[in-house]
Amino acid sequence: MSFGFRAWKFDFIERGEKMVDQVKIGAFISSLVYSFVGVLVFWVSFLIIDRLTPYQLWKEIIEEKNTALAIMVGAIAIGICIIVAAAIHG
Repeated sequence: MSFGFRAWKFDFIERGEKMVDQVKIGAFISSLVYSFVGVLVFWVSFLIIDRLTPYQLWKEIIEEKNTALAIMVGAIAIGICIIVAAAIHG
Protein backbone atom coordinates (compact mmCIF):
# COMPACT_ATOMS: atom_id res chain seq x y z
CA MET A 1 0.00 0.00 0.00
CA SER A 2 2.77 2.44 0.76
CA PHE A 3 4.28 1.83 -2.69
CA GLY A 4 1.04 2.97 -4.32
CA PHE A 5 1.01 6.10 -2.17
CA ARG A 6 4.60 6.90 -3.08
CA ALA A 7 3.93 6.39 -6.77
CA TRP A 8 0.95 8.73 -6.54
CA LYS A 9 3.06 11.27 -4.65
CA PHE A 10 5.80 11.26 -7.28
CA ASP A 11 3.23 11.47 -10.07
CA PHE A 12 1.80 14.57 -8.38
CA ILE A 13 5.26 16.13 -8.11
CA GLU A 14 6.00 15.47 -11.78
CA ARG A 15 2.69 17.04 -12.83
CA GLY A 16 3.41 20.03 -10.57
CA GLU A 17 6.80 20.54 -12.19
CA LYS A 18 5.20 20.47 -15.64
CA MET A 19 2.69 23.07 -14.52
CA VAL A 20 5.49 25.31 -13.28
CA ASP A 21 7.23 24.99 -16.63
CA GLN A 22 4.05 26.13 -18.38
CA VAL A 23 3.84 29.38 -16.39
CA LYS A 24 5.49 32.12 -18.36
CA ILE A 25 7.32 34.84 -16.49
CA GLY A 26 6.70 37.31 -19.32
CA ALA A 27 2.94 36.83 -19.06
CA PHE A 28 3.09 37.49 -15.33
CA ILE A 29 5.13 40.66 -15.77
CA SER A 30 2.89 41.94 -18.55
CA SER A 31 -0.15 41.31 -16.33
CA LEU A 32 1.42 43.41 -13.60
CA VAL A 33 2.26 46.20 -16.05
CA TYR A 34 -1.25 46.20 -17.54
CA SER A 35 -2.76 46.26 -14.06
CA PHE A 36 -0.60 49.23 -13.08
CA VAL A 37 -1.45 51.07 -16.30
CA GLY A 38 -5.16 50.34 -15.82
CA VAL A 39 -5.17 51.69 -12.27
CA LEU A 40 -3.19 54.74 -13.36
CA VAL A 41 -5.58 55.50 -16.23
CA PHE A 42 -8.53 55.04 -13.88
CA TRP A 43 -7.18 57.50 -11.31
CA VAL A 44 -6.22 60.09 -13.93
CA SER A 45 -9.68 59.93 -15.49
CA PHE A 46 -11.27 60.13 -12.04
CA LEU A 47 -9.22 63.23 -11.24
CA ILE A 48 -10.32 64.80 -14.54
CA ILE A 49 -13.95 64.13 -13.67
CA ASP A 50 -13.34 65.61 -10.21
CA ARG A 51 -11.93 68.77 -11.79
CA LEU A 52 -14.81 69.07 -14.26
CA THR A 53 -17.46 69.06 -11.55
CA PRO A 54 -18.24 72.45 -9.94
CA TYR A 55 -17.75 71.04 -6.41
CA GLN A 56 -15.31 68.75 -4.64
CA LEU A 57 -16.56 65.18 -4.94
CA TRP A 58 -15.00 63.81 -1.75
CA LYS A 59 -16.25 66.72 0.34
CA GLU A 60 -19.79 66.30 -1.00
CA ILE A 61 -19.77 62.54 -0.50
CA ILE A 62 -18.03 62.31 2.88
CA GLU A 63 -18.93 65.52 4.72
CA GLU A 64 -22.30 66.33 3.16
CA LYS A 65 -23.26 62.60 2.89
CA ASN A 66 -24.64 63.05 -0.62
CA THR A 67 -25.77 59.49 -1.39
CA ALA A 68 -27.02 60.27 -4.89
CA LEU A 69 -23.64 61.72 -5.85
CA ALA A 70 -21.87 58.70 -4.36
CA ILE A 71 -23.99 56.36 -6.49
CA MET A 72 -23.29 58.46 -9.59
CA VAL A 73 -19.54 58.51 -8.91
CA GLY A 74 -19.61 54.73 -8.38
CA ALA A 75 -21.36 54.26 -11.72
CA ILE A 76 -18.82 56.52 -13.42
CA ALA A 77 -15.99 54.52 -11.81
CA ILE A 78 -17.45 51.22 -13.05
CA GLY A 79 -17.85 52.69 -16.55
CA ILE A 80 -14.25 53.91 -16.61
CA CYS A 81 -13.02 50.52 -15.40
CA ILE A 82 -14.96 48.71 -18.14
CA ILE A 83 -13.48 51.04 -20.77
CA VAL A 84 -9.93 50.58 -19.44
CA ALA A 85 -10.36 46.79 -19.27
CA ALA A 86 -11.67 46.66 -22.83
CA ALA A 87 -8.79 48.82 -24.06
CA ILE A 88 -6.20 46.63 -22.34
CA HIS A 89 -7.81 43.37 -23.40
CA GLY A 90 -7.96 44.47 -26.99
